[in-house]
Amino acid sequence: MSFQQGLSGLNAASKQLEVIGNNVANANTVGFKQSRAEFADVYANSLTGGGATQIGIGTNLATVAQQFTQGNVTSSNNSLDIAINGGGFFRMTNNGAVTYSRNGQFKMDKLGFIVDSANKHLTGYAADSAGTLQKGAPVDLKISTSDLQPKASVQIVGLVNLDSRKASPVTTPFSPTDPTTYNDSTAVTVFDSLGNSHTLQSFFVKDPNPATTNTWEIYTTADGIITTTPVAGVPTPSATLTFSASGSGLSPVTTVGGLPVAAAPVTFAPLNPPIPPLTTPTIPTGAAAMALTLDYSGSTQFGSSFSINSLSQDGYTSGRLASFNTSADGTIVGRYSNGQSRTLGQVVLASFANPNGLQSLGGNAWSESSTSGAPLVGTPSSGTLGVLQASAVEDSNTDLTAELVNMITAQRYYQANAQTIKTQDQVLQTLVNLR
Repeated sequence: MSFQQGLSGLNAASKQLEVIGNNVANANTVGFKQSRAEFADVYANSLTGGGATQIGIGTNLATVAQQFTQGNVTSSNNSLDIAINGGGFFRMTNNGAVTYSRNGQFKMDKLGFIVDSANKHLTGYAADSAGTLQKGAPVDLKISTSDLQPKASVQIVGLVNLDSRKASPVTTPFSPTDPTTYNDSTAVTVFDSLGNSHTLQSFFVKDPNPATTNTWEIYTTADGIITTTPVAGVPTPSATLTFSASGSGLSPVTTVGGLPVAAAPVTFAPLNPPIPPLTTPTIPTGAAAMALTLDYSGSTQFGSSFSINSLSQDGYTSGRLASFNTSADGTIVGRYSNGQSRTLGQVVLASFANPNGLQSLGGNAWSESSTSGAPLVGTPSSGTLGVLQASAVEDSNTDLTAELVNMITAQRYYQANAQTIKTQDQVLQTLVNLR
């Protein structure tokens, strides 16, 4: 009598229960992919062939295939947690050894590298000091916590409406301390090369000449000091705005120093060498001289109250890294205390032609194998790669309800195969008892 079929069935059911048990045990493991036991029937080899009378001798475990289906994405309180929604794996390195993972529970070590719980480094494209990504071979991602270098202001762009109904000032010449010498004013903070702030004011004076009623003079001061050199003691304007009869646009377009009249240069001179008094504002020793372009070329002159529609400048002071987040395409953007932002790096993902060919290493990691194919590395949301979600993790894709049902089924298989062995034993005992 043959007990082989029953024994193979018991072994198969036992292996299936082990797979189910492993799935259930990892139901709370972030990035875990459940497995499925796959079986094949077994037939004895015969030189002449068995034909239609061949009886199988049981079953065996053909493979344990992981199921790389998407797990649920759950929000977390850690800004470094990253979930993959779609295909792909995180590319991790450990002393040069490359592994792949779906577990996005990351943290930052003392050197600024983004690592997982096993201290493996997340890889991607690094960014230079200007925030430009260096897209070549992926490197270990490191978050730079150094201060953001200040940027000196080089341009001020303003859009204002000058009230055409206003009369020219009754007092001349212009003085920034006498409101009766100008019609309206604006102020904006600018920065030198060291990040020190300065206040630049623009004063608008309507030309008193009846022949040029649509002309306005702009005087500027920096830190309260007039920026132009007086002529015979009388301040000179930094620019002149001449509007058309419709009140919009500048007409005619003339130039001062090679620039449009609405974009006149304003110069900050350094402290050394000495500066003629009351003509040019000073900046702290050590900072570079500043040359600002003041642009009001989009302004209007309508019969309505003076208004500042926009006023901006392109400089900023130094800033410290306050926070950072990861976008859907893997770009890590840092936000600084001065309100600026800069790209710090970009996470890359890897895909495989045959993910089931990856070798499981434990610790939520896989390695490349000859059957998985070579890794295809790219940025998230490109090709077949999924998108990233920051402050979130991908849960295990284990379906507990289905696994518990499979456990009951496997238990029934085990009992049934045990019953075939028991029956075989009873038949054999009957033969032994024959007299």
